Amino acid sequence: MQSITTIAECYHTKIITTSPKAKIPGAVHIEFDEHNALKSARDIVKTAIENFPNRGNNVDIPEEQTDQVAGFSHETINYLLGGMFRASYRPLNDNIINGRIRGVAGVVGCNNARVKHNEGHVAMVKELIKNDVIVLTTGCNAIACAEAGLMTPEAASKYAGEGLASVCETVGIPPVLHVGSCVDNSRILIAATAMVKDGGLGDDISDLPVAGAAPEWMSEKAISIGQYFVASGVFTVFG
Repeated sequence: MQSITTIAECYHTKIITTSPKAKIPGAVHIEFDEHNALKSARDIVKTAIENFPNRGNNVDIPEEQTDQVAGFSHETINYLLGGMFRASYRPLNDNIINGRIRGVAGVVGCNNARVKHNEGHVAMVKELIKNDVIVLTTGCNAIACAEAGLMTPEAASKYAGEGLASVCETVGIPPVLHVGSCVDNSRILIAATAMVKDGGLGDDISDLPVAGAAPEWMSEKAISIGQYFVASGVFTVFG
């Protein structure tokens, strides 16, 4: 990813880093301070606004638009399943036990030039939800699923199997849940840990009907993510 600034030099684009642990030569560094988050955000937006006049006229903005519902952190999923006073993963566990949902898959990873753009991501996710497997996604896979129209509650009746669709309709969630950015994959493991804690499916993550996949992985970062998924007991596939 370090070479992204070299590519940006060919255009008008500015690359902004925010983490003190992940600075990139040639990038603008605006460090994120959680105690002054609004100021950090304003500085980034101001930088973008000031740079906008440098944008050329040959920008291709697609006319197609799709909706998505995002923001499904572990806490949000917990609340949606159980409510304010009974927040729990138990409804998910119960619907796996009764067969309406066959399992949970974390599908993540970047795009890869070996296949048509987004093809691997969308094909895998569509097949999973068609077979009643609810999908938790992050990063580039989440973008691919959003562009394919898989991240709205209405998508459940169109793409999901009968069991998963009925659960999504009851709870009011999409069959594909946007859990965060590409560095938020640990949230998927937090959800798996909560499933174990609420009981009924086993005493360890390795006992759960869960899997991880990176259909179009292309960077060393993906390998490290896959390693900690495997080390946590999750069946993991790299495309």
